[in-house]
Amino acid sequence: MITHHFTLVVEGPDLQSEDLTEALFEAGCGDALVGRVDDTQYMDFDRESPTLEEAIISAVADVESVEGVEVVRLADAGLVSMSEIAGRMGRTRESVRLLIAGSRGPGGFPPPANDPRDRYRLWRWLDVERWIATDLEERRGQTDDHAAAAINAVLEFRHHGRHMEPGQRTRLRELAGL
Repeated sequence: MITHHFTLVVEGPDLQSEDLTEALFEAGCGDALVGRVDDTQYMDFDRESPTLEEAIISAVADVESVEGVEVVRLADAGLVSMSEIAGRMGRTRESVRLLIAGSRGPGGFPPPANDPRDRYRLWRWLDVERWIATDLEERRGQTDDHAAAAINAVLEFRHHGRHMEPGQRTRLRELAGL
């Protein structure tokens, strides 16, 4: 078995209350640490499973078996900063900045996931990794990022879909091919 580390962002009652801590433990979340930053609750998991996908899906099921608790999304969700890209590529931050600007390398660096005018831009690692492989012709090891990105999309679709009109949900399901 492989131990997979991931963080789930969770909504609902106070997870650090004694009753909920016990309920989460009994639900199978003994491999998680519960935390809070400001008003955002999260659970850090170190879950043993053959694949990351199985680990995340089983953790979501365990967490949501506790009444009133909902997993909203995976923390991180494959978003990376310029510094994180540099670290993963084994380059300096300045080298990556030049790649992004098109001043170095073949150009065509993927656009950021947030507004390109923001001071702190974020990129989807899958887009950057694909660009590295195709445009820089540097191969990276296989990652579980595709599974994590798809699971996160489903979690966010489910969460936001609950706040939409039935007709809107139907159109989105059609768009998603569900």
